[in-house]
Amino acid sequence: MRINFKQEELIKNLMKSVKRKFPEVELINVSESPEDSESLWILVSTPKDEDKEIELRAFASDKTTDILIDYGYHMLVMPTRKKE
Repeated sequence: MRINFKQEELIKNLMKSVKRKFPEVELINVSESPEDSESLWILVSTPKDEDKEIELRAFASDKTTDILIDYGYHMLVMPTRKKE
């Protein structure tokens, strides 16, 4: 999978916004969706608190919708448990 310069910039800015609101969340990986090669999955660590995870999902959904509308890139933020 190749991420272009603009996608990389958008992911960096997205993660800055996520980290400001959820400082405990870390970027784990960015991968191509197995269902759609035009879609990127941004894997992040899951907050320990379930309510925070719900907030993170809603916040990230709003941000990635803006990216889709403004730039045409489909991205999903996927909270996941880090493998020890």
